[in-house]
Amino acid sequence: MTAARSRSILVLGGARSGKSRFAEGLARDTGCEKIYFATGRAWDDEMRTRIEAHKADRADDGWTTHEEPVHLVGALRSLDQPGRVILVDCLTLWVTNLMMEEGRDVGADGAALAASLKELEATVIFVSNEVGLGIVPENKMARAFRDHAGRLHQAIAAEADEVYFIAAGLPLKMKG
Repeated sequence: MTAARSRSILVLGGARSGKSRFAEGLARDTGCEKIYFATGRAWDDEMRTRIEAHKADRADDGWTTHEEPVHLVGALRSLDQPGRVILVDCLTLWVTNLMMEEGRDVGADGAALAASLKELEATVIFVSNEVGLGIVPENKMARAFRDHAGRLHQAIAAEADEVYFIAAGLPLKMKG
């Protein structure tokens, strides 16, 4: 196993843009032990089916999967070590989970995640949905979600070594 230089990468894109596939390819290319942090929660049967399909897709590719819907910073620290690549999929589901948790400060949690990138020894790849390119949402909660996600993306992008935007399966390197 080859230890890659520790770095952080943000991969943004719309729904079904190919961002997860691209991020998984970046992780494979490191040659490091692959850890997958899934942030999604199965709120309904359709989401349970999606989660199971994603697990099955990764099962034969050497991934170790961990599910962490809220306490991402602590989870990253607990598995952090050189020679690992940790893929977090996805930050927008994490924001949703934080918003649904009683008493969470989404902005503080996002700032803590961005600040933690300087401390981590593993290569960390974040996948997230860019939600700020469409119309202004019609309700307060949707606008708050869009705003939280946008601020988080800015904070992670500022700290990340590389940033990519994916559209139609094609990557545009924005930083690094």
